[in-house]
Amino acid sequence: MKIGKLNKAISVVLLATAAGPGAFSTARAVTSGEGDKQSSEQSAERSGSDPEAVQLDTIQVTGTRIRGGVTPSPVVTIGIESIREEGFKDLGEVIRSIPQNFGGGQNPGVIPFTVSGAGAQNTNLSGGSALNLRGLGADATLTLLNGRRMAYDGISQAVDISAIPVEAVERIEIVADGASAIYGSDAVGGVGNVILRRDFEGVTLGTGYGTSDDGGLTTREYSATAGHVWSTGGVIVTYKDVTADPIYARQRAYTQLLREPYTLYPGSDLRSGLVSLSQAVGEHAELRLDAFRTERSQAYGAQDNLSDVSIQATPESATTLLSPRLDIFLQNDWTLSLGATRSRSRLDHTQSITLPASGLVLQRTQLCYCNEGSSYEAGVEGPLLALAAGDVRVAVGAGRRENTFLEYNQITHVAAIEGDEAAQFAYAELQVPVLDGGGAGQRLSLTGAARYEDYDSFGSVLTPKLGAIYSPIADVTLKASWGRSFKAPTLFQLNRQQMTGFNYAAAYGGTGYAPDATVLLLDGGNPDLAPERARTWTTSVAFHPTAVPGLEAELTWFDIDYSDRVVAPITPTSQALRNPAFAEFVTFSPSAEQQAAAIAGTTFLNYIGVPYDPSDVVALVHAYYTNVARQRIRGLDMSGAYGLDLGGGRLTVRGAASWLASTQQTTDAEFDLAGTIHNPSKLTGRVGTVWARGGFSASAFANYRQGVENVAASEKTASFTTVDTTLRYAPDGEGSVLRDWALALSVQNVFDRAPPLHDTSVLTPYLVPPYDATNYSAIGRYFNVSVSRQW
Repeated sequence: MKIGKLNKAISVVLLATAAGPGAFSTARAVTSGEGDKQSSEQSAERSGSDPEAVQLDTIQVTGTRIRGGVTPSPVVTIGIESIREEGFKDLGEVIRSIPQNFGGGQNPGVIPFTVSGAGAQNTNLSGGSALNLRGLGADATLTLLNGRRMAYDGISQAVDISAIPVEAVERIEIVADGASAIYGSDAVGGVGNVILRRDFEGVTLGTGYGTSDDGGLTTREYSATAGHVWSTGGVIVTYKDVTADPIYARQRAYTQLLREPYTLYPGSDLRSGLVSLSQAVGEHAELRLDAFRTERSQAYGAQDNLSDVSIQATPESATTLLSPRLDIFLQNDWTLSLGATRSRSRLDHTQSITLPASGLVLQRTQLCYCNEGSSYEAGVEGPLLALAAGDVRVAVGAGRRENTFLEYNQITHVAAIEGDEAAQFAYAELQVPVLDGGGAGQRLSLTGAARYEDYDSFGSVLTPKLGAIYSPIADVTLKASWGRSFKAPTLFQLNRQQMTGFNYAAAYGGTGYAPDATVLLLDGGNPDLAPERARTWTTSVAFHPTAVPGLEAELTWFDIDYSDRVVAPITPTSQALRNPAFAEFVTFSPSAEQQAAAIAGTTFLNYIGVPYDPSDVVALVHAYYTNVARQRIRGLDMSGAYGLDLGGGRLTVRGAASWLASTQQTTDAEFDLAGTIHNPSKLTGRVGTVWARGGFSASAFANYRQGVENVAASEKTASFTTVDTTLRYAPDGEGSVLRDWALALSVQNVFDRAPPLHDTSVLTPYLVPPYDATNYSAIGRYFNVSVSRQW
């Protein structure tokens, strides 16, 4: 296969699986006829007489292991052109714009310390960005690179998707549906798959500059990308260096009461490089190798007004990955795949707690949060038998995955946490075309998958998934899926050091107590945790009328019943004594014996500098990780796109919205998650237009996030609506003055909307930021200009 044929084959797959022109369009189901046609074309190319024929046609749809297959779950596909049109500079910005994703968990805008009231699950030590579909937590969304797992980042078992240089990305595909039957643990909320480019030719140098109109976040960016494609393969190499200044509380009018050196957005320095190589091995195999390394350093701080304690942190992180894969193309359209991945994430976190007035260092920590992961897998895929509607295809495979986590004290040279986990797995997937009525007739495909995993800690788990894709007419596609998913407890949750925090009752929301009343907060890991389990239902209807070319829309209903959820049961801890939902985790008026038993074997942390006196303790707060009874997550996703020729160019209108209802039930109480502070808002959306002509494009998008309830103060915040615009000029025609140059200007939050504010008086004495950093941004109006040149 010469390179022209290779690009044509790749295009066939992309056209069959991509979402269309919209960044938030949902991928149309690849019906059985389309999949069979694609397989036939691939088989024909394999049997051709071209002496240079190679088999570089291994692109798959995320959510299935069957080549050219169908998935009963809607797929959100965001291509590189949409990323450029909307002015996104990294994949972190891309995922934060998706309505199904929650900005909490691990994202750089989240206040790094739990003093913000957002709880331990909403803190970002490393400065990375992680997918957090449905707000289930970054550890419940699986992130892949070319279908391969990456190392966990920091302590939350998240994956830093922003570590992948966007210059090397072809597209990102997101399945917001349980996918453990396909991919195993972590895919409860769904899966995101970053797919790298394979067709880059030449060298591109780029630079960019951005800054916030309100001050801070001045960003300087430099990038270099080189690639070459030859008849039997190709390579792409990228390098990126980005430096960003912090945003301090003093730079925003609504946070000026926060004392120095309170940081709303950390300063950072990022260096990232990636290599992706593909090479045919003879006429019947392809070798692919992906490798990258990212290094990031940060600086941020906070201060507690009650105890006059200052916290300063300077974390440094590094992420590496090496992933080879060999695909061997067998007879009769069968493929044998052999793959391995080795990845590592190291976070060196240095933090000092001091009394600024005296300079006294109360505590200094220098910890390494070190994650390593490896996986080995072998699988085969191909047609099992032929039916009138097409081939029944099957994929089966087996492998092993290992993860290790180490929290190492670099001052005492002692490992505070050390844990490892290994699992063997086997999977099978089947797709059956039942009906194929041609271009205007009915089509029906049935899918089934199952995966068995055996962990050396808690034992085995089996996760099935069943689905159907039905087109009663060519203009409509109906999808439905049912499945089970699971998530293994994180090594941090299992092995974290157990601690007792000693603080005033007011710090945990206590009222009516004596000023010297104190509380013991019991926090840390739990070695007896069981795996989390979920049952998922998803149904959708997609419209793609042939009479209206360029129009497509989809409506999806989802329902997740999530049991044995591992959480820190009290979030935020500043409401531990105030919120009735937390009463079952609080022991009031504990005896001296109960206190002694609780403290035994833990690390005692005195946050207030006064002697511990059992007679002054009014409560024990039990905040250890635990399997709570249940979470229930339901809602609707809506997406659509329409493109038409206008003014000598192409106008595209596209958008998406998500409505979410979620609750958490412990043994005695049920309370809302969605729509409350530090949890996803109930309604989010993004809609806009792009007009493109030649090498010029102009876009404008509006972002909406509904207000959330501040339960502690019995108030609801205002909604948050912002507008982003981007102008881009990248002519490619002969004779163009700026041919081979690309110029872009983007403005985020054009009208400089400040985040909605809420009452923080109930959270004193911490004096936390008066906005929900997990839902709203303090960046304000942000300008960015970039220029690049290709040779």
